[in-house]
Amino acid sequence: MPSTARPLRKLGFLTIGLFDPADPARGHESTLEIIELGERLGFDSAWLRHRHLQHGISSPITVLAAASQRTRRIELGTAVTPLGWENPLRLAEDLATVDVLSGGRLNPGVSVGPPMHFERVKEALYPDTADVEDFGYERVRRLLDLVRGKPASDFSGVEGFEVFSDVVQPQSPGLGRRMWYGGGSLRSARWAGEHGMNLLTSSVVKAEQPDGPWDFAEIQLSLIREFRARHPDGEAARVSHGLVVIPTDSASPEQRAKYEAYAAQRLPRTATPQGPGRLLFAPDLVGTSEEIAERLRAHAAFREVDEVAFALPFTFEHEDYVQILTDMATKLGPALGWKPAG
Repeated sequence: MPSTARPLRKLGFLTIGLFDPADPARGHESTLEIIELGERLGFDSAWLRHRHLQHGISSPITVLAAASQRTRRIELGTAVTPLGWENPLRLAEDLATVDVLSGGRLNPGVSVGPPMHFERVKEALYPDTADVEDFGYERVRRLLDLVRGKPASDFSGVEGFEVFSDVVQPQSPGLGRRMWYGGGSLRSARWAGEHGMNLLTSSVVKAEQPDGPWDFAEIQLSLIREFRARHPDGEAARVSHGLVVIPTDSASPEQRAKYEAYAAQRLPRTATPQGPGRLLFAPDLVGTSEEIAERLRAHAAFREVDEVAFALPFTFEHEDYVQILTDMATKLGPALGWKPAG
């Protein structure tokens, strides 16, 4: 039997933070302004996505450090940090530092796998160790252990005038419970649950059955249930839903036309699994808030969660994001049972 949709408890949004390479400061400032707007509108969280060697935010944790000083309440997350580009020890230090600066508002989301176009960047990224780097779950386990206070060194104490710790500093209580895994496969869902992480789901899943028809919502539902079956918190384990959602309530006719064209251009990839990874994409949801709410209430996976981080389209203008976020907070969220924070 299908479950009954839960009232939406936490409303968040995700942005890529595109910028013009001729004026990168303006693009980064736009992202910070969007996060500030999100807090004023009552959103519970704002999330940034990595884009390495592209004209998008390459260092979300740095931008979130800035955002932490321009906001006071909204939670700040990464969705996601691909750990193939990171040293777990150094990343653990950066995460803990920003969590302290934000007053315990950081929600780091991570994923595994080799860096995109690894053969073309490995000499710059890992010139001496490319052939032996482990890009699997062990990299996440190392990060979790370090964030959660397991020793990073076999030495601690005083050496001359300096005091050394054997664990990552600073230590930020509670950060270990706010670590998220971005997973689209059953294996990832199991691993995240068994290691006490939270689960970020998105508009992409892995079509693991060889033959169709493929139902995106049912595949995503299976991931959520597998995750919770393996998690110590069971049904209370946190899962965030993250489709691309574009409400049009206050959009101009020109904006509506642009949004509909964007979704139509991306629609063909939702019919069948894409590429060797067999990735299946969800359709973007464009329409009035009531229309979108109706579609979400009928979505098998959405009915299993009570928090979301809706993804903003990557190529729109600042004023488009202002309109979309305003409609999300004032129309769509309340239609799903959400109440603004603060």
